[in-house]
Amino acid sequence: MSITYVIVLNYIKPLEEIDRHIADHVQWLNQGYEAGVFLASGRRVPRVGGVILARGESIEDLQLRLSRDPFQQHGLASCEIIPFEASKCAQMLQGIL
Repeated sequence: MSITYVIVLNYIKPLEEIDRHIADHVQWLNQGYEAGVFLASGRRVPRVGGVILARGESIEDLQLRLSRDPFQQHGLASCEIIPFEASKCAQMLQGIL
């Protein structure tokens, strides 16, 4: 069974710098979706960072993937990874989490 991860990004640079790298970040996100690792993602409200819902077999693989995020490579955001094992979920999510 794969572990589910909540990844919380906190911007540590001004939004102007974030916006300069947003297209590359979105391209990186798309690669995670294509690989079947990312389940959902979006901006935090207010816009102080982002959240990614992911799944995977190891936190090390996820950390490697996150190290390739342009936001990480350019020192734009800090990153917290919260692993959890879903013990209950909505019927529509069964088989996904």
